[in-house]
Amino acid sequence: MATIYKEFTVDAGMESVWDALRDFNAVHQRLAPGFVVDCKPGEGSRTVTFANGAVAHELLVGIHEAAHRLSYTVTGGKTSHHMASAQLFAEGDKRTRFVWITDVLPDALEGYVDAMMTQGAAVMQRALSTPAG
Repeated sequence: MATIYKEFTVDAGMESVWDALRDFNAVHQRLAPGFVVDCKPGEGSRTVTFANGAVAHELLVGIHEAAHRLSYTVTGGKTSHHMASAQLFAEGDKRTRFVWITDVLPDALEGYVDAMMTQGAAVMQRALSTPAG
């Protein structure tokens, strides 16, 4: 199984970043606008459309408020297994470390998923950072 790990720092406080991350059905508006272009909510799930045309059905596994952690799995599609989590860590009052980990099978999809996560992480970092002002 391939494990893909992305970590970046956001120039914003933990609470504002957590508010956006935990808003599961607003991923296209608050977390990764432009990378995710549409989100259709379901019962405990969402169907997201990416800018490259890919579509994924994501099932919310859990939200752990105290740990600032959200986990989800992708169902259907080309993967036989896809489990992901995103967790936040405060780095002072105005910076937040964002850790995003995905386990995926088959291993042959590692490059594709890694490239998508690299793009998504860059978009999230920009979207979540508080503008200087």
